[in-house]
Amino acid sequence: MPFVLYLLGLAVFAQATSEFMLSGLGPEIAQDLGVSIPTTGWLTSAFALGMVAGAPAVAVLGARWPRRRTLLLTLTVFLAVHVVGALTTSFTVLLITRVLAALANAGFLAIALATATSLVRPDAKGRATAVLLGGTTLACIIGVPAGALLGEAFGWRSAFWAVAIISFPALLGIVRSVPPVRTEPVLVGRFPVQRRLTVLLVLGALVNGATFCSFTYLSPVVTDVTGLGSGWVPVVLALFGIGAFAGVTVAGRYADRRDHRLTLVAGGILLLGWCGFGLTAGQVVPTVVFALVQGALSFAVGSALIAYALYAGAGAPVLTGGLATAALNVGAAAGPLLGGLAIGLSGFRGPLWVSAALVGTALCVGTVSVKLVDREGPG
Repeated sequence: MPFVLYLLGLAVFAQATSEFMLSGLGPEIAQDLGVSIPTTGWLTSAFALGMVAGAPAVAVLGARWPRRRTLLLTLTVFLAVHVVGALTTSFTVLLITRVLAALANAGFLAIALATATSLVRPDAKGRATAVLLGGTTLACIIGVPAGALLGEAFGWRSAFWAVAIISFPALLGIVRSVPPVRTEPVLVGRFPVQRRLTVLLVLGALVNGATFCSFTYLSPVVTDVTGLGSGWVPVVLALFGIGAFAGVTVAGRYADRRDHRLTLVAGGILLLGWCGFGLTAGQVVPTVVFALVQGALSFAVGSALIAYALYAGAGAPVLTGGLATAALNVGAAAGPLLGGLAIGLSGFRGPLWVSAALVGTALCVGTVSVKLVDREGPG
C-alpha cells in the first residue's frame, strides 16, 4: 500500500478520536463552560448531524476541485476549529466548531475514500478502504482512552490540542504525495449499478447501526449485567477495539474478492453472536469473548460492505465515498438512539438484542438482493 494511505489513515484516526472522545470529557466541559452535563450532549449530536449532512454535500460542492485541494481544505478546517475549540470560553462557539469539524470530517473521509482507491490497483479497493477504516478502530483502542487520560491530567482542552497536532503530519503528506486529480461532477452509471449501490449502502447503515447500538452501551452491560467492576470497562472496550482492527484488516483482503456470499455467511455468524451475547451477558467469560469476536465481525462485515459500495460506484468514487460516509453515520446516530429506547423497555441487555434485530434485517435485505448482484456480475 502507498505510504500516503497511512497518512490519510492517521487523519481518519484523529477525526474518529475527535468524534468519540467527548463521551469522556463531558463533565469537565460542563464545569469549565458553565453548562449542564446534558447540554454537553448537544456537542455529540451536532457532530453526528454534521457528519450525515456533510459527506454528500462536500462531495458535490468539491466535485470539480482536485482531490488534493479538497483534502487540504477540509483537513485544514478540521485542524483549525479544534484550535478554536481548545481556546474558546464560550459553549456556543464550541458547539459551532463541532458542526464545522463534522462537516470537514465528513467531506475529508468522502474524498479520502475515493483517493485511496485511486492510488491502488483496481482490484485492491478493499485493502485501501481497510487502511482508512483502520484509523477509526485504532481511535477506539488508543485515541479515545488517551483523550480521556489527557483530559483528566491536563484538562479537556488538551485533548482538542492533541487532535490538532496529530492532524498536522497528514496535511504535509497530502501536499507531498496526493496527485491533483480532478474529481467527477456527478454520479454516473447504469441504473442496475445505482440500485446495487443503494442496497449496499442500506446494508452498511444497518450493520453500523448494530455495531454502535451495543458499543455505546457496552459499559453498563459490563457493570450492571455482567456484574464486573468499573475497572473492567476499559479492558472490554479495548478488546472490542482490538477485534475491530483485526476484522477490518482481514476483511480488506477478502472484500477484494467481491464474494458476496462470504459476507452473508459472516453476517449470519454476526447475528448469532449478538444473540449469544444477549443470552450470556450475565457471565464473565462469554462477555469478554463476545466483546472481542463481535468487534471483529462487526467491522469486518461493515468494511466489506463499504468496499463493495466503492466497487459498485467506481464511476463516481467521490460521491460514492460521500454516500458511504453518510450511510455509516446514519447507522452510528440511529443505533445508539434505538439502543437507548431498548434500555428503557428491557434494561441494559436491550441494545444487544436491537443489534441482533438490525443485523437480521440486513441479512434479509442482503439475501433478497443477492440474485440481483449475481445477475449483474461483480461491482
